[in-house]
Amino acid sequence: MSRRRNKKGRDISGVIVLDKNTGISSNDAVQRAKRLFKAQKVGHTGSLDPLATGVLPLCFGEATKFSQFLLHSDKTYQVVIRLGQTTDSGDSDGKALETRSVEGISAVQIERALDAYRGTIEQVPPMFSAIKHNGQPLYKLARQGIEVERKSRTLTIFLNELVAFEGDRLELKIHCTKGTYVRTIAEDLGEDLGCGAHVTGLRRVQAGPYAEADCLDFETLEKVLQTDGLEGLDRLLQPISSAVREWPAVSLTESSAFYVRQGQPVLVPNAPTEGWVRLLTEVPDFIGVGEVLDDGRIAPRRLLAAR
Repeated sequence: MSRRRNKKGRDISGVIVLDKNTGISSNDAVQRAKRLFKAQKVGHTGSLDPLATGVLPLCFGEATKFSQFLLHSDKTYQVVIRLGQTTDSGDSDGKALETRSVEGISAVQIERALDAYRGTIEQVPPMFSAIKHNGQPLYKLARQGIEVERKSRTLTIFLNELVAFEGDRLELKIHCTKGTYVRTIAEDLGEDLGCGAHVTGLRRVQAGPYAEADCLDFETLEKVLQTDGLEGLDRLLQPISSAVREWPAVSLTESSAFYVRQGQPVLVPNAPTEGWVRLLTEVPDFIGVGEVLDDGRIAPRRLLAAR
């Protein structure tokens, strides 16, 4: 019988909110952070295109159990769009397809067109995306010139604000639900205006509970490693509970915490009557998250491993 291999790297847990720089993929960022921290396990919480910069939460160790909640959280972007030119990918990394005049387009026209991209909308994901078709990422098919049918998705755009407009460039601030493709909004807006468009700059400024103020870039992390070593890097890790810090907290008695750790729902006085909650012991220590059942009991959903 073969022996199980020992995992390489340090067993550390927490969250680093990376300010991803342009030119690298989210997976590149994960691998670089993994090497930097000499960590056993690291994962990201929603891809950013190589062109894009900004908020990319990285989950280390036990925090990866809660990455799905960040993946499904709302996001906010600042996007720069060039009118008058389309590309095959919808951004400036792609091949130029068509150039049209932008003469006569006004801020008033843009504002009117933006109304179609506010509130609840339907959006067809682009071919240049990581969505899989028969196990193959769509972007790989797109690079081969293959296009397949994609189902539309229902999304919510909470905010779509025109920040600036000059010449053939405009800037938007967009707050949206998960799965929204800003590139597609730019392309569709360009068609509505009759001139075509593509994204030239994209920055994510918020992802779930994390914002730009939480961000650290690789340059900063590397300087800390040089001056304070791995211990210095570890001090920069945000607690696992920060991933759900905006959720209501429920304090468990020692007895209730015992049953929760056994996977059993418990009744907690004065707890929320619906939704998801953070589970704390009396100490208080964060032990995981739970969901309120129809009968009012709180069922454990994701728990930290016992130490």
